[in-house]
Amino acid sequence: MTPPLITHLYTADPSAHVFEGKVYIYPSHDRETGIKFNDNGDQYDMADYHVFSTSSLDPPYAEGVVTDHGVVLRTEDVPWASKQLWAPDAASKNGKYYLYFPARDKEGVFRIGVAESDSPAGPFKADPKPIPGSFSIDPASFVDPDTGDAYLYFGGLWGGQLQCYQGTIADAKADAHGVPPFDIAWQGPQEPAGSGKQALFPKVAPLSEDMHTFAAPARDLVILAPETGEPISADDHDRRFFEAAWTHKRGNKYYFSYSTGDSHYLVYAIGDSPLGPFTYAGRILEPVLGWTTHHSIVEFQDRWWLFHHDCEISKGVNHLRNVKVTEIFYDDEGKILPVKSE
Repeated sequence: MTPPLITHLYTADPSAHVFEGKVYIYPSHDRETGIKFNDNGDQYDMADYHVFSTSSLDPPYAEGVVTDHGVVLRTEDVPWASKQLWAPDAASKNGKYYLYFPARDKEGVFRIGVAESDSPAGPFKADPKPIPGSFSIDPASFVDPDTGDAYLYFGGLWGGQLQCYQGTIADAKADAHGVPPFDIAWQGPQEPAGSGKQALFPKVAPLSEDMHTFAAPARDLVILAPETGEPISADDHDRRFFEAAWTHKRGNKYYFSYSTGDSHYLVYAIGDSPLGPFTYAGRILEPVLGWTTHHSIVEFQDRWWLFHHDCEISKGVNHLRNVKVTEIFYDDEGKILPVKSE
């Protein structure tokens, strides 16, 4: 695989966009912690965001190739947040730049906030309250290049609390204190094959014109199994959604990619609408060193690039990760060719 793109900080969950002729990267910022690893994700104790930019994605990455624009938002800058600034994303519309981010509120429940800037490099000023109707983690914004319509995708199982919501919104306070409000065991790794239970889906909501609120309530983004045309099942851990939503468009097709979590794949599905449904199409990346996998896909200088992370620098410490980037390719049918280890 390619070498780490950023080496002076631990960075993860890279969301990449082309703004003003450069690639801007919006990752989470890992830091040392004594918190023990657990499925609730408490060891991922991030407290701020940096923004990075570059005009070149080809290795080697000499000093100065990637610019660190410094801290652009801190936990203390977000009035409603208590901790854990997890994986963010950014968007541009109407001459402004928007940073979408999850954090635990004062009661320990994950919500999604938005912050605005005049520059893709920040700094960003957070709204005083989270987006109404938002919940869970891993916001991923998508502005359709053909229509200008904007959407926000989000959701994550286990520590991401997605399993605590029925429909579009529900009370997650019980889960935030370690007592799930209803039985979520069927979403765990021990689900027996053939149970027939439907997987939980990521969420999608259209964004308002000012990009600060949902224009309609969040809804399920349905992912279908290609062999049956039916929704993917909960016991299909190699293909079902776990976290790390991302949407991009190539030609007239929409690609929704995501992490399978405990089976450690990056996979994708293809659809005809940004609201779905999407049909599972294959794997992008096999498991890497470290527990989590989170990514983005962007076109830059007529080439397509996959941003992701692993734990090469920390030699496998799961909450100390580093961003990487590698070129990806499509076949004649529009399928993404799996990334091969070098």
